[in-house]
Amino acid sequence: MGKEMAGKSCISSIDEHIGQRVQLRRVMMGMSQKDLADKCGVSFQQVQKYETAGNRIPASRLFELSTALDTPVSFFFAGLPGNLPEENRSGRRSRVSDGGADDPLSKNETLQLINLYWRLADDEKRKMILKMLKSLNGLE
Repeated sequence: MGKEMAGKSCISSIDEHIGQRVQLRRVMMGMSQKDLADKCGVSFQQVQKYETAGNRIPASRLFELSTALDTPVSFFFAGLPGNLPEENRSGRRSRVSDGGADDPLSKNETLQLINLYWRLADDEKRKMILKMLKSLNGLE
């Protein structure tokens, strides 16, 4: 992590993780890169570079992104080693997605489903959808 290259820091796996979390939240919110860029006062290319870890995200920009994406800054760090919620520090491990190709959390369809589910304004409709999905999977 402390390596320097031509005056610029090497991008780390942490930068990649944060960029992926920015993209995840943006897609969950149904925003385009241009929408997010406009809210933060940068170009969509800059957002693209943040998401792919082509550029590191400065702390002040990360704060702006969290505001634009209506999420706490801690969202971007969730899932990093040593960043477990308090209730899991007792030795129990949290299951954190690795983002592999077979991971349902990395699929656009999953993000669309989550986005549409939370757009339902009625709690009862959400409960009906959840009950239907449990029933279809033989869980009820």
